[in-house]
Amino acid sequence: MSPVLDQVWINNASMPVHIGGAELNVAKALAGWKQPVTYMSAMPDNYLSKEIAASIAASNIGVEAMQFCGDRIGVYFLPQGADLKNAGVIYDRAHASFSTALFPGKINWDALFDGSDWFHFSAISPALNEQAAALCLDALQAAKKLGLTISVDLNYRAKLWKYGKQPSEVMPELVAYADVIMGNIWSAKDLLGLALPAGVDAAITKDQFAACAKETASVLFAQNPSCKVVANTFRFTPEGEGVDYYATLDTSANQVVATSFHADSVVDKVGSGDCFMAGLIYGIHNQLDHQETINYAASAAFGKLQELGDSTRQTIEQIKSRY
Repeated sequence: MSPVLDQVWINNASMPVHIGGAELNVAKALAGWKQPVTYMSAMPDNYLSKEIAASIAASNIGVEAMQFCGDRIGVYFLPQGADLKNAGVIYDRAHASFSTALFPGKINWDALFDGSDWFHFSAISPALNEQAAALCLDALQAAKKLGLTISVDLNYRAKLWKYGKQPSEVMPELVAYADVIMGNIWSAKDLLGLALPAGVDAAITKDQFAACAKETASVLFAQNPSCKVVANTFRFTPEGEGVDYYATLDTSANQVVATSFHADSVVDKVGSGDCFMAGLIYGIHNQLDHQETINYAASAAFGKLQELGDSTRQTIEQIKSRY
């Protein structure tokens, strides 16, 4: 729910509604780029859920894995133009179907993963409660057994980790299954307990931050033998306005750094990281070289900053035209 504040939403008796969420935003971007993708979540068995599922399916996303069970759909309120990391976000996800009605050991992952070669999840899912975290582990074990490529987005939402577990007590076990880890040097600290790179406090230039990313990536490779690619994003707001954006991609052998992007203003910060994640998956899955992959992902994320709503509507051609 995206209200316009100063009581505009009250006076207009109106509040824009966006069907979104980290993994769904990734799925929508990939579907828009003609990649076959299926989305799995849980919603109560009612007509609103069926309308949401139909809307998702209309975006060329498979919904056959959707679980219709439980009592409600999770909601969050975010004022227009704000950031999900901002204190202004209000979560209303208690008793949502995804975190209460799905149980490890009760889902036939082999059937749901049939025909798939990639599984993506985000750190938002295990942030909900112990049951959701256990469900993620259940899915990851099945995906690894079936030989799927696994990716994770280290998106940290402090307001969601409220069930008595610190992220560093939960996330390392899940991240150990990942072939591709995306995040930034600060989320790696918050979610995995990694120390910040030694030079981060003094870093100013792109090269200095890229060196910090390389240091974080080297630790992630050492701690997670399954990991083959680490991507780190950098989004800065110079003097409180506009945005500077770039990213890095590390393997155990080398690092590539994306083209830098700048805009004087931002329309909507929501979903930019999800769009980056989708671009990263798109590049790796389509066997683009690493430089092309990181340029595509960074350009996609930067372009999303100029779009309202959770998910991107950018075309492949629009994204490539920036670099």
